[in-house]
Amino acid sequence: MSKYLKVKDSAEKFAVVQFGVCPFRWDPLRLSFIAHPHNFYIFPRQEVPTDSSSCEFLCQTTSMDFLAKYHFDFNACIRQGVSYLSRWQEDEALRHLNLRYEDELSEQARDVPLFSITDILFSERMKNRLREWRDGLLKDTSGGSQLEGSFLNDSNQQFQNIFYKMRPALSLNGFTSHQLRLIQSVTKKHFKDLAFVRVEGESSCSQQLVVYTDSESDRDLLKKEVMGDYRRQAEVKIKAAIGFRHVIDLLSSEKKLIIGHNCFLDLAHVHSKFLGPLPFEAEEFVHSVNKCFPYIIDTKILLNTNNILKQRMKKSKTSLSSAFLSLCPQIAFASNESCNLTFSSSVKVEVQLDDTRSSSWISGVKHEAGYDAFMTGCIFAQACNLLGIDFKLYSPSENLACNERLQKHANLLYLSWINGDIIDLSTGHRTVESLRCRDLKNWQTGILFENIVLIWGFPSDLKTAVIKDRISKVFGPTSVTSVCRLDETAVFVQFSKSKLVADFLLVKETLDRSNDAFSVLHPLSTILEGGNTCAASYETYKDICSSPLSKVLFADQAQAVGIRWKTKLVERKEEVEIEEQDHFREENAANTISFYMEQN
Repeated sequence: MSKYLKVKDSAEKFAVVQFGVCPFRWDPLRLSFIAHPHNFYIFPRQEVPTDSSSCEFLCQTTSMDFLAKYHFDFNACIRQGVSYLSRWQEDEALRHLNLRYEDELSEQARDVPLFSITDILFSERMKNRLREWRDGLLKDTSGGSQLEGSFLNDSNQQFQNIFYKMRPALSLNGFTSHQLRLIQSVTKKHFKDLAFVRVEGESSCSQQLVVYTDSESDRDLLKKEVMGDYRRQAEVKIKAAIGFRHVIDLLSSEKKLIIGHNCFLDLAHVHSKFLGPLPFEAEEFVHSVNKCFPYIIDTKILLNTNNILKQRMKKSKTSLSSAFLSLCPQIAFASNESCNLTFSSSVKVEVQLDDTRSSSWISGVKHEAGYDAFMTGCIFAQACNLLGIDFKLYSPSENLACNERLQKHANLLYLSWINGDIIDLSTGHRTVESLRCRDLKNWQTGILFENIVLIWGFPSDLKTAVIKDRISKVFGPTSVTSVCRLDETAVFVQFSKSKLVADFLLVKETLDRSNDAFSVLHPLSTILEGGNTCAASYETYKDICSSPLSKVLFADQAQAVGIRWKTKLVERKEEVEIEEQDHFREENAANTISFYMEQN
């Protein structure tokens, strides 16, 4: 949970200034992938009014220095960056529009009280001016023309005769907002055939009009038309402000396979910027991401968990640039004519920029988002080829994520690469499989099975370092050689001496039976918290695993085979030796052979 909250905090505080997308398309005629890399500058402008304040984000000096080192154009980002609205922001803007629509209707129905002599005199003068204009419209054509001239010759140009929606109208200019509310009140109160309306001008500035209507129904129709126009114009502005999110919506609607490299933070940014606020629970987050992007494969997961690819990578790092150089040397060094690299099993990738195709993208810059996306796609293509996936047999309608060689790696992301925590976007379940593999690789070299204790059923958020620390506080700082995580429910603890196995199990059983203050304050109480922690020797692990029943988590496996006890004690080695020596003295010489066989 804390790991997700750290990612959430980072995604919410920092901005995305560059976004890279690189679609890959298989060309059956050329037997190669055609890559279409795109690099977008994006910038969070506030282009539609909302209740929230303008966007704020943090900047780190190290990040800015890093971007500058790789020639990031800050001016282009700010001046030319594509703005965007998340889906949540779009909904909020539409809600704000509805509120403004309701406020407009309520304001039209509300009279403005006249508190001062200035308001009274102004209202009376406006009533006379409007009556004069309205009466002039009802006279003959010549009288109307003379009246029109008198309004047009107004020294302040506050009244201008126009036509609005085929109706005579006065455009009001140079009035304060309070004066306009007074004019609106006067129009509503004293003139049944005049309507006060606000319309959006060509420059997006509000314009106030007094419009003549033939009847009350015509006036209602006019107001309905005005509010409909206002709503449509506002919706057009909101849709135009969606900006770069159209790209995200397109990727989501196509339901294509999305490839990323160690992309959990990237997806958190996508959710925060283009979908909506990040939820507080990791499970809710992965459900939302999976709903938007149902097929995701992380190449870092793929390279670290697939045995074939691990063998190919050998000791190479799995960072993006290292993996690209290792798996795609013919692409990475294609621009170097002196480089004579061969990669017999490689997949051909061509880059198409505008109308030009090339076998290399020499304009690509390391850490430019579009080029990073290109490298990620190339790594995945080569990885699929190494796994024996023949692209010639696939049609465009088929989804690679459903391939049996990739299916078990789909929708798995590193919640924390350092700790090896993996989260499944499809289910929300977490594992530490990659950490277990790395631990076992380093752990097997000095393994002594008689020194091992198996512990399972402890709290799932308990770290291996904490387990080692608590045991060491009881049995000494050098008592624990190593702790290896089997899965999120179980660990192997290897002690420096075999007798410590029996000592640990005895202490645990004593604490399980005790309910006094001493047991609560004991260092091992952290491991025993919850009352479900079980422990036994390595022999028990072999017994449980030999069962034909199979469960994903070890704790579930132990329960399935019928383990009901919490601690299985073992005898100390010294006690066993004494007992065997006494037994030897009592037996005849014929048993000597069996004794030495046991010792050997």
